[in-house]
Amino acid sequence: MTTNTNDTRANTAQTVLVTSATGKTGRRVARGLEESGARVRAGSRGGATRFDWEDTATWGPALDGADAAYVSYYPDLAAPGAEEAMRTFGELAAAHGVRRLTLLSGRGEPAAVRAEEALRAGGAELTVVRASFFAQNFSEGFLAEGVAAGTLAFPAGGTAEPFIDVDDLAEVIVATMVQDGHAGLVHEVTGPRALTFAEAAEELGRASGREVAYQPMSEGEFAAMLVGFGLPQAEAQWLSGLFVMLLDGHNTPVTDGVKRVLGREPRDFPAYAERAFGTAREALQA
Repeated sequence: MTTNTNDTRANTAQTVLVTSATGKTGRRVARGLEESGARVRAGSRGGATRFDWEDTATWGPALDGADAAYVSYYPDLAAPGAEEAMRTFGELAAAHGVRRLTLLSGRGEPAAVRAEEALRAGGAELTVVRASFFAQNFSEGFLAEGVAAGTLAFPAGGTAEPFIDVDDLAEVIVATMVQDGHAGLVHEVTGPRALTFAEAAEELGRASGREVAYQPMSEGEFAAMLVGFGLPQAEAQWLSGLFVMLLDGHNTPVTDGVKRVLGREPRDFPAYAERAFGTAREALQA
């Protein structure tokens, strides 16, 4: 991991394309950039700036006139086709005069690293932020429905993960775009400590005022559950395999990436759980 030593805000008067601007990180990054004084171009499938990762014809118009871009690839930077998409996007960004890119990447994903390199080959200054598993997946993502029903079903076994609060992650991303000194760097960000999914379930239950039980699953069981939710078989198997690979223990160590960029410690998981579920507990107690 590398560190930034220059915290001068020197790039606020710029136009920034935010890809996937309605997603968990995108909407937070867009808000943070606006608060910094940047002109934000919010790219999404249905917004004023149309941007769709599955439609390359939308990329050039969205990039035209932008000084910088936040790149959050859907569905995942380790997904099949991501490397080629990053190569094409990087070349287009350079052709449209975009000087700086910040890329959201996954921690401990070899395929994602190849996609990072493909984007870097385009020639624009690139900062990479590699993140651990999002805490907000339990309240805003694909696990939210199960958690709300009292069951956290996931193929993580007893592996501990240093969940990152997406609010911290977004602040780091914004900092890399409005401060000098981050070009060419890779920041690896995690929460301050690792918890097992069973421990996370306990924290979610404590914050919500009702029991949340962790249900470990095999890779095949989780894939079958995803198919039941409507995912195609191939996508479900790929996603299940990705999670099993990521949660084999190699991502358990914490990093000081948040502190290096923001000058403060990252938020701990109970603080996230209280923000996300505390009102539910208060409603039960009323």
